[in-house]
Amino acid sequence: MKKKILIGMSLFLVIASLGIVYRYSYKAHRDISSEKVDYVVTISGLEREFTANERSAYTKYQNKIIELTATVSAIDPTSKGIVLGEKVFVTFKDSLPKKITSGKTLKIKGRFLGYDELLGEFKIDQSSVTH
Repeated sequence: MKKKILIGMSLFLVIASLGIVYRYSYKAHRDISSEKVDYVVTISGLEREFTANERSAYTKYQNKIIELTATVSAIDPTSKGIVLGEKVFVTFKDSLPKKITSGKTLKIKGRFLGYDELLGEFKIDQSSVTH
C-alpha cells in the first residue's frame, strides 16, 4: 500500500513539475501596443546616453517601451521596417502602415532592442504609429 502511495505521489510531482516548466517556457507574448511608455526619447538623446555610458544606457532602455518622434528617412517594405532620422531602424509587428512616406514625421511606440555598432543604428521592434 505504501509503495502505491509513493508511486502516486512521485507521478504527481513529475506531472506538476512538467506543467510548471511548460508555463515558464511558453509565456504569452507581450502586447507592446497596449503597454505604457517607459521613456519618451529623441535620437540625439539616445546618442548622448550611449556615447557617455553604453552599459548604463543598455541597462536603462533594453527591452523597454519607448516613444520617439522623428522623420522617415527610408522605407524597407520587405522587412516591414523604416529608418527614422537616418539612425533608428524600426520594424512593425504586423505590416508596414500604408500612410508612411519618406520625409514624413512620425511618432512611434515600440520595444527598444539595442544599438548596432556596425550599422550605427538603434533598433526598435513591435512598433506602432501613435500619431
